[in-house]
Amino acid sequence: MEEIWNDVDDYFATRLEHGDQALDDAIIASADAGLPAIAVTPLQGKLLAVLARIGNARRILEIGTLGGYSAIWMARALAEGGQLVTLELEPRHAAVAQRNIERAGLGDRVRIIVGPAAGSLMTLIADRVEPFDLIFIDADKQSSDVYFRAALELSHVGTAILIDNVVREGKVADTETDDENVQGIQRMTDLIAAEPRVSATAIQTVGGKGYDGFVLAVVVEPTGNAGRGGKA
Repeated sequence: MEEIWNDVDDYFATRLEHGDQALDDAIIASADAGLPAIAVTPLQGKLLAVLARIGNARRILEIGTLGGYSAIWMARALAEGGQLVTLELEPRHAAVAQRNIERAGLGDRVRIIVGPAAGSLMTLIADRVEPFDLIFIDADKQSSDVYFRAALELSHVGTAILIDNVVREGKVADTETDDENVQGIQRMTDLIAAEPRVSATAIQTVGGKGYDGFVLAVVVEPTGNAGRGGKA
């Protein structure tokens, strides 16, 4: 089945994704630097860009930069004058991402914050930055609930929050699991289920990255943070 999934990914990517040299170079540079090959697929990157355009996103927050591949997709889709803030734990990854982003001509639209994401998020909240229109969570899965709570604090009504890699090859349904990554996703899912300020769904996916999926939530009630004047 995985061969079929890859073939279908390739079929749609060659027709719909319309990548370019800057995106290809970002993947190559990340591999050459020894970064793990866990970036989103081209079609997933295009999905993020489409979501940004649907929402006319002027401010985007990404949790988990890696080599900047997904940041390039989203930054290109920003509304005029927009900014993407992306959080990365590893300085070496951030340096690779910075070069990739600048090579793509997006250095003026993207700000990389280096350090543990939980701490960076608390700083953004404490600084009362302007809420984000789209938030993409793609970092360590055991902290997914922590990241979602912070994302909600940095949102306004209409903000879309996408959390990647939530299916874990079906392991998310194992209530007896001792996998900390799966447990983090389960805690986050329970948190979303009990949160009246968001409406959410989950989509299972197959393709070049195997069997996985994502959660997509939209903020439907005020979080108490709209109207803040500061910028990240």
